[in-house]
Amino acid sequence: MTVTIRRARPEDVDFLVSLFAHEDVHPYLAAVRASDHDGVLAEIVRSEVEPEECGVFVVEVDGERAGTMHFERVNRRSRIAQLGGLAVHPDFRGRKVADEAAQLLQQHLFRDLGFHRLQLEVYGFNERAMRHAERSGFVREGVRRKAYWRNEEWVDGVLYGIVVEDLDAEES
Repeated sequence: MTVTIRRARPEDVDFLVSLFAHEDVHPYLAAVRASDHDGVLAEIVRSEVEPEECGVFVVEVDGERAGTMHFERVNRRSRIAQLGGLAVHPDFRGRKVADEAAQLLQQHLFRDLGFHRLQLEVYGFNERAMRHAERSGFVREGVRRKAYWRNEEWVDGVLYGIVVEDLDAEES
């Protein structure tokens, strides 16, 4: 099994909209995330036009679309990117596809784009995402208590970060 990532293209919009609407994906995505055709297309176009500021990526397994993830530069001076939107279609789960894709994205952002820090936040009820973040080298840095209204209740946001030195230590 070969996992690759590439920037999303306009022809990926229908796949992404379908993925975001999947009953086993939708509840775990940020409520403000673009999930309709026009919103997703706008994000893809921006990713193409501003490749160092943001990115929408498609995760592929042996050339077949399997998921997505994205980043957004949130601090130019300190070279910080916010990661999010990780979603793997249920047909591809259980094979560590997300872990391999996350490592590829980390390499790209640290090595190719020169970021120093990557950070992400997941809903406190999303145990799968928290385990994934920790397997992928992220350090749990804190909790925003009852920060988000989701699924008819207040939920925590769990914060994670990784810095380029963490990646360098793993490679030594």
